[in-house]
Amino acid sequence: MALENEHAAPVQAVTIKEIIAPLLAIIVGMFMVILDGTAMNVALPGLVKDFDSKISVVQWAVTGYALAQAAVIPLAGWLSDRFGAKRVFLFSVLMFTIGSGLCALASGIHELVTFRIIQGLGGGMVAPIAMAFVYRLSPREKVGSVMGMIGIPMLLAPALGPVLSGWLVEYASWHWIFLINLPVGIIALLVGLRTLPNLARQSVPALDVLGMILAPLAFAALVYGVSEGGTSWTSAQTLTSLIVGGILLILFVGVELRRRQPLLELRVFLSSDFSRGIIVQWVTQIALFGTMFLIPLFLQQGKGFSPFESGLSILPQAAAAAVFMPIGGRLFDRLGARPVVATGLIFVTSAAYFLSGISASDGSRALILPLALLGAGMGLSMMPLNTHIIQAAPEQIVSRVTSLTNAFQQVMMSFAVAGLSTILSGRMEVHLKDGVQPLQALASSFGDTFTVLIGIALVGLVLSFTLRRPKKKDGGAGHLKVAAVAEN
Repeated sequence: MALENEHAAPVQAVTIKEIIAPLLAIIVGMFMVILDGTAMNVALPGLVKDFDSKISVVQWAVTGYALAQAAVIPLAGWLSDRFGAKRVFLFSVLMFTIGSGLCALASGIHELVTFRIIQGLGGGMVAPIAMAFVYRLSPREKVGSVMGMIGIPMLLAPALGPVLSGWLVEYASWHWIFLINLPVGIIALLVGLRTLPNLARQSVPALDVLGMILAPLAFAALVYGVSEGGTSWTSAQTLTSLIVGGILLILFVGVELRRRQPLLELRVFLSSDFSRGIIVQWVTQIALFGTMFLIPLFLQQGKGFSPFESGLSILPQAAAAAVFMPIGGRLFDRLGARPVVATGLIFVTSAAYFLSGISASDGSRALILPLALLGAGMGLSMMPLNTHIIQAAPEQIVSRVTSLTNAFQQVMMSFAVAGLSTILSGRMEVHLKDGVQPLQALASSFGDTFTVLIGIALVGLVLSFTLRRPKKKDGGAGHLKVAAVAEN
């Protein structure tokens, strides 16, 4: 059967039916990990009270998790190639599940932060390995449809996380945010052990030790510095983290370009298709994740919603994303990335436009259309872009490419949140100085910030028209060029 071996060439399934069972294990694992990334935010006030601590300390339960993920993502590709995708994926899920159990048992805030870091170290490798795994297993003529299927948890989990955690915190306790991961993690492990193919390990060189040291430090420092920028871009912590992270990143790039077989294959940027795709992805991620950050904040601060109520209010976004994600995958298979991504960004731009005009006095119904447009835009654009980028890279470094894109995604998500927080705070100060009532000032500040997102989404829309179908792997000059450079 075609799933039994892994070579430098793609491992293709004959039909989608052959990979339904492996997909189930991968989707369950991804959903659990991504859900936990957003679920904790709702629980922070309760943790402050339960542990009799400060929010600045409790916040490290979220920050530590994000930094652990950012640190380990660059290693995922090399580990997958060296030890096998199945083994590393299942180990990551196991580590995340064990970390979840430990978090539920934490008796102090410092224990919780430590256990969240263990969670993050396991969870950080799940998404990049899963994406590379599924891409290699997919029938080439159906790759967009299959990648669309694994994209569903990537969009549903962030939307459902606040809903589920808000309900658990309100009607049970914060411990259940972690306890529910135990049966889910066990199911993912059991299904994965039985159904994921034992792909042969790829031939890889000795570990790039210097790259392994520099990459986690660089990306973790950048993520932390950008995250702190949401509070103050001029604080000593922010500036130090950004400077150190920038220096380490420059050193990392210099080291990797000298390696014949680097930890992250940066020479893939020599492919014009890849470079255009990832630039569009960065702009799109800022628009998408920035909007996802602002909406719950507006509902809670501007309209007085509880975390659970705000989570329920964004369900139209989750529903639209679930519907349009597989549609986007099928359209990608037929049309390529450009028309699908452009259509998705038109929806996202329209959503930001409608949201920029919503006031605190508007009812919840006013949110249904823009949230549905946002979900549809995310569903159409996210996975086609990911698939386009993977297709634009040489086949033998797919696992390194997904590690690269996921590492930069962590930075872009942090930049979106921090940058928009800064804009929101700045606009709030301006409106209050103009004598506007606080509630109206808040609504106007959110409107101004959504207007900025309109501009970002428009930039992504314009850039999306530069995308083109990557040439065939067996004959594309761009791919051969990158592959040849990587081997010299």
